[in-house]
Amino acid sequence: MTNTTQNVTADELRAIVERIEHLNARISDETESRKEIYAEAKGSGYCTKTLRKIVALRKKRADEIAEEEAIEEMYRQALGML
Repeated sequence: MTNTTQNVTADELRAIVERIEHLNARISDETESRKEIYAEAKGSGYCTKTLRKIVALRKKRADEIAEEEAIEEMYRQALGML
């Protein structure tokens, strides 16, 4: 491997690492913003645990939700929780 190849590879690698670091910083900022929103909601009297479930449910299709609910109900029946 020549010195030129090593320099190009090092430059490319450095650029990749810097892109990852930049993305990680953005994710960290967004995570902090999300925490602030949940803290605000909690301060307004909302249950953050339930809010998190609602946010997760909104990402799923109706058939996925129905299937998960049916399985959960079956498990609850099996455990005598209904």
